[in-house]
Amino acid sequence: MADHSGAVTSASRRERGVKFWRVTRRVCQLAATIDISFFFLFLFLGSPILAWINVASVAMYTAAYYAINRRQNRLAIALIWSEVIIHSALGTLMIGWESGFHYYLLMFIPTVCISSVRPGTIISLIVVLWGYYIGLDILMWFMEPFQPIPSGALLGVHLFNLSVVFAMFAYLSFFYMRMVVSAQRKLQRLATVDSLTGLLNRRHGSDLAENEIARFRRVGHPVAFMLLDVDHFKSFNDQFGHGTGDAILTEIGRLIPAQLRVQDIAARWGGEEFLVILPDTKIESALASAERIRVALRSNDWKQATGESIDVTISVGVSEVCANDDLASVISRADRALYRGKAGGRNRVEQEGELQR
Repeated sequence: MADHSGAVTSASRRERGVKFWRVTRRVCQLAATIDISFFFLFLFLGSPILAWINVASVAMYTAAYYAINRRQNRLAIALIWSEVIIHSALGTLMIGWESGFHYYLLMFIPTVCISSVRPGTIISLIVVLWGYYIGLDILMWFMEPFQPIPSGALLGVHLFNLSVVFAMFAYLSFFYMRMVVSAQRKLQRLATVDSLTGLLNRRHGSDLAENEIARFRRVGHPVAFMLLDVDHFKSFNDQFGHGTGDAILTEIGRLIPAQLRVQDIAARWGGEEFLVILPDTKIESALASAERIRVALRSNDWKQATGESIDVTISVGVSEVCANDDLASVISRADRALYRGKAGGRNRVEQEGELQR
């Protein structure tokens, strides 16, 4: 079968990128709104130079927003970096370090760290940012602001900048947290779910099977197993190609759970073979469940699912956990029943030692 792990990883990476640029657009909108507020504030404080600097900033954020919409991401990043670096420096030089404009530089640290550039480039950018920040700080030790404003107004600007940066850090942190949680869930899914069929993979299916056998040993609740194998699967691949084979397996991954109870567990056991675990189920009920699955696959419209006029059937072996059984022994009995069904003509359900039709 085709390896779908690379496609899943690429899709996950694309999804993270889409989310990142969506947040970046929102940041551009928020930053432009803040700069508009600063325009009127500095006009009111009698600092027209700083007021018109904010007009230029609004223009740069607007350009960055539309660049992202047009997928000109490098241009957008260049505009955002330039605006923050220049604006923070001009604001600090004009009205002083106490204004808090330098706080905006700190927002680049988490953004750089989660970027897709090489680790060496990330370190270089962080070092350059640190050097710029320290240099601006030291510079303000030896010079007075070019256009100071009253102390009360300066305090207001400082608190406003601090609050805005705090809010934006909180927003970005929430976004990064959601990205991490989403990535963890996807990794967990990749570790437990078969990417083609959507059923559990063999490793996770084995773990859950062991849990059910352990529960049987503790409390004696019955548990049954089905081993299902697609009849003549190799001929479908040979005649129609692996794409059709994948489509068959995907459709089976949909059909099997539809015939089971909520508590039943279905896993892709390997290739075209599937395992179903039936907790609190004796052999008679397990055989009935297996027959429902067999009939559902036999009567399914496979042309709609695969695009080919084919008939797909399965053979099923059923076993029930007995005293002193382990996973290997109960699966082995189901496997023997399955292959007796294959030898008997396929498209049938059997338990060990008895034909079930």
